[in-house]
Amino acid sequence: MQRRDFITLLGGAAATWPLTIRAQQSERVRRIGMLNILGSDDPEAQARAKVFEQALQQLGWTVGRDLTIEARQVGGDTDRLRRFAEELTALAPDVIVSVGSVAVGPLQQATRTIPIVFVNVPDPVGAGFVQSMAHPGGNITGFSNFEYSMSGKWAELLKQIAPNVTRALVLRDPTSAAGIGQFGAVRSVAQSLGVELTPLNVRDTDEIERSVVAFARSGNGGMIITAGGSAAHRGLIIGLAARHKLPSVYPYRYYAVDGGLITYGPNTRDPLRRAAGYVDRILKGEKPADMPVQAPTKYELIINLKTAKALGLTIPQSLLATADEVIE
Repeated sequence: MQRRDFITLLGGAAATWPLTIRAQQSERVRRIGMLNILGSDDPEAQARAKVFEQALQQLGWTVGRDLTIEARQVGGDTDRLRRFAEELTALAPDVIVSVGSVAVGPLQQATRTIPIVFVNVPDPVGAGFVQSMAHPGGNITGFSNFEYSMSGKWAELLKQIAPNVTRALVLRDPTSAAGIGQFGAVRSVAQSLGVELTPLNVRDTDEIERSVVAFARSGNGGMIITAGGSAAHRGLIIGLAARHKLPSVYPYRYYAVDGGLITYGPNTRDPLRRAAGYVDRILKGEKPADMPVQAPTKYELIINLKTAKALGLTIPQSLLATADEVIE
């Protein structure tokens, strides 16, 4: 080969190297970790996962081709949280999606470098997850779901739907700022309505059942279930409410779908769709510190008329008229 021909060949090869490198980079399979407080057999968890994957696909990502998802489902067993958080961070994924407020803390302790996108988290600033809503400032951002002040609406709804209620058992997670903040908001409204509150710290199923049974022995009682810590136990809670004829207000639509009386709160699946957009941006090089935490755009009121009938309650027409959905 002549020297001139060799130089020409070498120059042509060099020109194609950047293209080859870029192709190899674009073909690299990206890895997403997901930590979910619900169990893998929970229909709500399955629905959320489907929404998330569909949103990613619409953004050009295909699970199994250029993307893998490593999921860990807690299923209400909070003892697993720290272990699963450590497992996921050890895999060094490109980004981790955290579903539920109690899942964020263990992930934050496990890594300060891997990007984390949370969904359904009340007051991320107060919890110490981000510096501010507009400027998160670290490796964490995501989608908030509650302003504490709106939690007072649960007390108003309980009194509106069951005027005879003078006592309410409030289920909360005492280990999170959200559980404490929501209880405070409920209490401030309940006092003006003449409703006495009894807090119940959600820890395990035995404690929940014992406390609800004991509370129900006295009359004129109802329940308010706050967000966080109770979703995995909702079957038990809804069953206890029905068995002991306790009118109850819940935070999310899927409680009403499963037989709960009335729910008021944000949509729990839409944040997964929006989170896919944040994941897409992070995979393309953006930093969580520069991506603002977003608040919910709407709260939904859902009423289960079948449950109301079983409890002997007549739902006011004014409430039915404002409901986003009525389950019959």
